[in-house]
Amino acid sequence: MLKISVLGCGRWGSFIGWYQATVLKNQVILYGEEGREAYDVLKKEGRNEYVALDRSITLTSDLQYALSASDVIVISISSQALREFMQKVIKYPVADKVFVLCMKGIEESTGKRLSQVLCDSGIKSDKIAVWVGPGHIQSFTAGIPNCMIIDSENETLKKYLAENFKSNLIRFYYGNDLLGTEVGAAAKNVLGIAAGVLDGCGYTSLKGPLMARGAFEVAKLIKAMGGNELSAYGLAHLGDYETTLFSPFSHNRMYGETLAKGKRFGKLAEGVMTSKAMKELGDKYNIELPITNAVYEGCFLADEFGKGEHDINHIILKLFERSIKNEFRF
Repeated sequence: MLKISVLGCGRWGSFIGWYQATVLKNQVILYGEEGREAYDVLKKEGRNEYVALDRSITLTSDLQYALSASDVIVISISSQALREFMQKVIKYPVADKVFVLCMKGIEESTGKRLSQVLCDSGIKSDKIAVWVGPGHIQSFTAGIPNCMIIDSENETLKKYLAENFKSNLIRFYYGNDLLGTEVGAAAKNVLGIAAGVLDGCGYTSLKGPLMARGAFEVAKLIKAMGGNELSAYGLAHLGDYETTLFSPFSHNRMYGETLAKGKRFGKLAEGVMTSKAMKELGDKYNIELPITNAVYEGCFLADEFGKGEHDINHIILKLFERSIKNEFRF
């Protein structure tokens, strides 16, 4: 039995706690911040809209206790809040802890991957792993299995985690390109927004081309950044398209659909800020990212309620005005 602390008790964090305790029978501490809705609902009700907490799970708002009581620390919070949150974490003795990032994004202010943010905070790279890939909580809790990936610069660590986190519900694979795994996992949320826009505009049949061109676009960026472009076609990116581009549970797809309909989506969609970070990375590495740039324009420059030059329908159709190219050209 492992001792696991999960930092973050929102949608995905609460599921991880549920999975570790009820499926793997590990000893779980679930941390949330007092006064935040996610924590307060769990404290009052013992459940949220996604999972019911097993009685064996210790729910706490004491960060020091959560960090000291376990050797494996899983973090599942908003990606853009990670750097600030880590300043709280490193106040405590955590040098010997293993950190597993179960979150997807690129830091908008720096263009850094989330593992790099942890390194900037003083965590050694051989103590860091990422856990990403397809799957929705609603499916997992209904007993529907899926495949996911664990990656790390530390070969021993990723194999240890994959072996100890596996079950009949989640089959794990070892990643072998941390850069590509992280960028691919973050970028799929941007493609999810694009897919939602297509749904909202009535262009759902374009999702096939979106998947093909989107994966190729992300592959080019991964390669330019020094990773393996094949990572874009693995579980972290292309393998996660069904749960992100098609599922009614996908926040990013729903964000895009409501955007296209001139409405507002009230829940976190990580692809919004990631589109800005990716646009800046494309500019930095001189890589053409037309789909990413269209999502960025739709999220940050679109006219209120879809009117005028930056109407989201117009943004999508502008992609068809681009010059004809060979399909595969790295």
